[in-house]
Amino acid sequence: MFNLWKAKLHSRPVAKASRSGPVLSISSPGQPRWTPRRYDRLAEEGYRRNVIAFRCIRAVAQAAAAMPVLLYEGTRELQQHPLLALLQQPNPQQGKAQLLEALYAYYLITGNAYVEAVRVDASSAPRELWVLRPDRVKVVPGAQGVPAAYEYSAGGRQVRWLADALTGQSDVLHFKGFHPLDDWYGQGPLEAALQSIDQHNQASSWNQSLLQNAARPSGALVYAPKEGPALLSEEQFARLKQELEEQIEGALNAGRPLLLEGGLDWRAMSLSPTDMDWRQGRDGVAREIALAFGVPAQLIGLPDSQTYANYREARMAFYEDTVLPLAFALRDALNNWLTPLFGPTLRLDYDLDAVSALSPQREALWARISAADFLTSEEKRQAVGYSASKQV
Repeated sequence: MFNLWKAKLHSRPVAKASRSGPVLSISSPGQPRWTPRRYDRLAEEGYRRNVIAFRCIRAVAQAAAAMPVLLYEGTRELQQHPLLALLQQPNPQQGKAQLLEALYAYYLITGNAYVEAVRVDASSAPRELWVLRPDRVKVVPGAQGVPAAYEYSAGGRQVRWLADALTGQSDVLHFKGFHPLDDWYGQGPLEAALQSIDQHNQASSWNQSLLQNAARPSGALVYAPKEGPALLSEEQFARLKQELEEQIEGALNAGRPLLLEGGLDWRAMSLSPTDMDWRQGRDGVAREIALAFGVPAQLIGLPDSQTYANYREARMAFYEDTVLPLAFALRDALNNWLTPLFGPTLRLDYDLDAVSALSPQREALWARISAADFLTSEEKRQAVGYSASKQV
């Protein structure tokens, strides 16, 4: 009897956890943790007001969302499956491209994107997928260094999804980027580009105000009376300073004319926009923004952006360096979170042959394989990603 009990004891699976995990939650386990940055400022300043960041985010999100998805069971491609139907129509209001574009856009803005899987019970496959706004979701740290739950707050109401205490698996997928100083939330490229975005927005505001005020540059007031005291009194100086601050200084007052009194002389001190090479400086900031998102400046219409020989090479580099790594990261996340709910041998992948921007790379590969005389026809098919031909 003792030996039977001992055999059962040793046959039980042993759950192992990270030793460093509990250290992450030592301060406040079980309590929701706020996001490190204000989402409203990132979305307003970076996405809604800045044309360069807006264009970069839309370009990356739409390109990644448009990539065709394939489903495999082992090595066999499936043409029809409930998982493919779910991805094609994830919810009554969105199709595949719309849902993925929103997910990628949230990720690029905040470094965090959340997807809810709607299920009837814990043993059933998801029926719907919904993307959640990142500012409404809070991570609840668990005692083992993985999330214990996710909280969603909107309209004064809260919803909580519990997660597995050891694996962190939940009905909510947290797709996040790497953050060097935060264990629970990711960092997006927009945050890295925020300073350049602020400069670009301020430059646009300054330029607009300057044009609205007759395009007159700033200058200096010189007090040189023909008679009387050579210096302004304290009261006169304070009043003049206040008028300058209220009517002249700042981006909104750029170029506004000033009414001069006796003894005051206006002398232009600042350089003209041409002398300052205004446009080149503004385009330089725009390139920094595009650099943060991994978008070649040539694709967003910046002048003198001839880093690549032509537009075709720029698009191929855009996909290889930016779109594909992001899409592959989401593919792996879905294969760990969503695909096992439909079957243990299923896996999602992309049909890269359908991406027109990668056609030069694909044609070069086919040419090299075709010229390889030491390979058989079957080996050539496998080398380019096709299965073996059927023998008749």
